[in-house]
Amino acid sequence: MVAFRWTSPLTQVMAVGFICFCCPGMFNALNSLSGGGQLESKVGQNANVALYTCFAIFGLLSGAIHNILGPQWTIFIGCSTYVLYVGSLLCYNHTQNGAFTIAAGGILGVGAGMLWTAQGAMMMAYPHEQDKGKYIGYFWAIFNMGAVLGSVIALGINFHVIEAKRLGDATYAAFLSIMAVGTLIALSLASPRKVTHSNGDHILIQPFPTWWGELKAIFGLFLDWRMVVLIPMFLSSNWFYSYHFSTVNGRYFSIRSQSLNNILYWASQIAGSYSFARVLDYQGINRRRRAVWGLVIITIAFVSTWIGGIFFQRTYTINDPKPNHDFKEGRSYVGPMFLYMFYGLNDAAWQTFIYWLMGALSNDATVLSRYAGFYKCIQSSGAAISWRINAVGTNYMVELIICFALLAAAIPGALFLALRIKDHSEDATDYHSNGVVTPTVEQKREEPGVVS
Repeated sequence: MVAFRWTSPLTQVMAVGFICFCCPGMFNALNSLSGGGQLESKVGQNANVALYTCFAIFGLLSGAIHNILGPQWTIFIGCSTYVLYVGSLLCYNHTQNGAFTIAAGGILGVGAGMLWTAQGAMMMAYPHEQDKGKYIGYFWAIFNMGAVLGSVIALGINFHVIEAKRLGDATYAAFLSIMAVGTLIALSLASPRKVTHSNGDHILIQPFPTWWGELKAIFGLFLDWRMVVLIPMFLSSNWFYSYHFSTVNGRYFSIRSQSLNNILYWASQIAGSYSFARVLDYQGINRRRRAVWGLVIITIAFVSTWIGGIFFQRTYTINDPKPNHDFKEGRSYVGPMFLYMFYGLNDAAWQTFIYWLMGALSNDATVLSRYAGFYKCIQSSGAAISWRINAVGTNYMVELIICFALLAAAIPGALFLALRIKDHSEDATDYHSNGVVTPTVEQKREEPGVVS
């Protein structure tokens, strides 16, 4: 039996998974209800615009923050903003003043940028190359169990609620308590310099240069062709959430059916990410071929799902009365339910592939934190735009076509990079016993992880 070590890479990634179970997981359960569980969805929609706008800005800068503070304090500060946001929704139940909720959404965007940048760096840098997909799958499964639990809580409390109604104080209080637990756990994370593999290998970490050097490295990503070709993929990766959560789930179903749908949506994410991640780690073929076949699989999956979505969306429009369909309707409920599940499965596979591709470019925690921050910057820019499109009452079919078109537009750039992935992304470095590395001349001359 392998002895438990808190400083092992897998333990640390799973710990971050549980932290995200408590904070982003609970947030996802709330956000996938229309308007964050509020009867008036405009407040939640505008809070999401503020959230993702700030997320985009601070996501880009969070790589530098993480490289200075380390994962422990970066994630702790990030988690604290989730607690504040749920507290603002609890206050809104009593004051009906949306200004605090929208401001808390903006602050959450800052914290989410910090949390997800640190998480992404750990998930991509801590495993050995042959295990990167496995670590992504483990994290995604644990993290989305939080959204499943949050949806179960919402369903249990609102099981007898069919007509549209905002969530009660008890639901928000339960979510807030779970988020507080995750925030405190963040303080126990180990420093990357103390994290070692079972064979004694340390995590690769470049020394922090200077703030100016770090900022140059971050903004230099806009000129890095590997990141540039992935911008359409990054942009599309959260764009569809406003359509999924507000237009489909929030508009078409009853409040209790929304909670049931979300249990199935996030459970599908667990299955989709874990199974697809293991495919990406399959050692029977080289990594470039896995990258190409992975892209083929997710392309077939999303095209099939969104074509089905077009047929479904033709059944109601923005001008129709709210359908309010319930799971007790039986057969008429099952089709839309499965469509919603496949939306969740596609989302998980799409984001798993993005993380796996970035992880194939480097093994250095410092470099990967910048990649994760850049990814979250572009992703959140798209999410801010999409939530605004949703908030102003865009035609539902137009909203769907935009989502579909953006996903399709991401394929050429992803294929361009996939065809240039090398079998190994061992960064050319001089190793020190504490895990800190110094770039060699060869590293400065060559781009790791790709074929030029």
